[in-house]
Amino acid sequence: MGARTTVNGSMIAPDSLKRIAFWSRELGEREIEVARAGIVEKSYRANECIFVRGDPFEYWTGVVTGLARMGIVSRGGKATSFAGLTEGAWFGEGSVLKNEARRYDVVALRDTRLALMDRATFLWLFENSVGFNRFLVGQLNERLGQFIGLLEYGRTLDATARLARSIASLFNPILYPGLTRHLEITQEEIGALSGISRQNANRSLKRLSDEGLLRLEYGGVTIVDLDRLRSYGE
Repeated sequence: MGARTTVNGSMIAPDSLKRIAFWSRELGEREIEVARAGIVEKSYRANECIFVRGDPFEYWTGVVTGLARMGIVSRGGKATSFAGLTEGAWFGEGSVLKNEARRYDVVALRDTRLALMDRATFLWLFENSVGFNRFLVGQLNERLGQFIGLLEYGRTLDATARLARSIASLFNPILYPGLTRHLEITQEEIGALSGISRQNANRSLKRLSDEGLLRLEYGGVTIVDLDRLRSYGE
């Protein structure tokens, strides 16, 4: 199930924290030690449900390795994807701050390892660290823009444009720091993140490749023209 179950694991190592948490670079030595003491790591298998909508949100969460999808499934069974979560992404700060239940599901698309910061540690940093608050303001602002864009192109664009925008959204330097132009992702995973079938994803990727926006490669895609991907369909 989700992170409300007992989380067993060791305290995150200093070098691992620096690698997966760009926000830690804004912290002082005391703040880093508090953060480390409040974070453990946990692994999930491919297709395993990590968090379930309606559960208490007890942990602010970062992706150490792997790939996950944030979204919901309606009562009628229709799945809607909100965002892909790649290595270095942190999410759930709004729910932790408001102490509300999760409003979405998170599913591992491949074997995934997460860093889980308990709510008490998060709130201590929120109340005591200027650097951490500076990061949160930028994070929340970027997340708001991401979801506004999702609402816009989900209603007005065709499958290829939705897929192009979905891929481009993974290259937000605030939400997904450290990504290179090569994205290790399968066509099936791209379809899941874009909310379209694998067959439609294959056709859309071929079209984007033919138009010179990306290159299809073994085990992933390389972005050639990120600006055109971000505006595709306009």
